[in-house]
Amino acid sequence: MQGILNTVIFIVMGALVLVLGAGLWSMFRGSGQLSQKLMRARVIIQFVAIILLLLSVYFFAPGR
Repeated sequence: MQGILNTVIFIVMGALVLVLGAGLWSMFRGSGQLSQKLMRARVIIQFVAIILLLLSVYFFAPGR
């Protein structure tokens, strides 16, 4: 279970980096509509990543 959760966390964090980079690239190129959509997607992915990290700490913390 821990290995699966770790893998999912890394996938979500990788997606977060890709969406952030694409959003910044789009913003610098001047595409406001796409940049806004990508930054909204980034916020959602960040929320998912934080929830997964908190679940990981809660379930797999030492002393539990």
